[in-house]
Amino acid sequence: MGTVTGLSLEAFLPELPEVEITRRHLEGAMVGRRFQSVRVTHTRTGRYNATTGEIESRLTGRRVETVGRHGKFLVVGLDDGYTMVAHLGMSGRFSVAAKTDAAESVKTEERAPHTHFVATLDDGVEVRFIDPRTFGFIAAFDEDELSDSGLSRLGPDAWVDPPSAPTLMNALNGRTAPIKALLLDQGPIAGLGNIYADEALHLAGIHPLTPGGDLETTEVAGLLLAIGKVLSEAIESGGTTLGDLAYLLPDGQAGDNLSRLGVYARTDEPCFTCGTPIERIVVRSRSTHFCPGCQKL
Repeated sequence: MGTVTGLSLEAFLPELPEVEITRRHLEGAMVGRRFQSVRVTHTRTGRYNATTGEIESRLTGRRVETVGRHGKFLVVGLDDGYTMVAHLGMSGRFSVAAKTDAAESVKTEERAPHTHFVATLDDGVEVRFIDPRTFGFIAAFDEDELSDSGLSRLGPDAWVDPPSAPTLMNALNGRTAPIKALLLDQGPIAGLGNIYADEALHLAGIHPLTPGGDLETTEVAGLLLAIGKVLSEAIESGGTTLGDLAYLLPDGQAGDNLSRLGVYARTDEPCFTCGTPIERIVVRSRSTHFCPGCQKL
């Protein structure tokens, strides 16, 4: 399928922590259940399949074996060799709506506006995808399509299976692009977007414009430690919900990581470490925040 190779690896929020939290919510509801019925109501939501009907037919009747994640993609393993892949985009979120009563006549809770995917499981629970801006997507791939998709080009997952320092050094070797851009690329390491790339670079004391190939072994090791720390804290606090409320947990609550951020969206505010005002620059068209006192070029 020609469209599969175009599957976007773009570095939008939500990022790895928000997707991991979503994965955990979905795992409990979906594993071991079958899709009793599936409805995709927006063509953009199903844009990586030939038609929305193809997604519906491929998923209906399938049993969910695993609910996984690679970088910022949800990867749902099904029986018969099919895989459901989902990306939240900029405004997408899943919700799990349980029946309010055991009786078949009782409907599940009212669906939110911009609900573009509804899957009813064999226990009556509805899994819904709400996406006002339609940058997210749901796809259903067979084995060949999955191997031909953008997922095959992702680097090691930054949380589940982070690369070793030598492996990341090798991936950065000779690269002249700024380290911020390389972290967003998803090739050297998968899962970081604007927020957590800025936070990890600040914690590691690395300027975002430093060419990736110029980093020393100790700097790369420190960066990996920083990535692990910022991701762990974000997951523990429910992810980062910004003022636009684009990201919400599947239960509709806001994540609580915003107060933990050291540099992101804190332009001109004092660095918590040294007091220097945080600066904002643009790196490869992406807003980037750093402390010129802690992160020297």
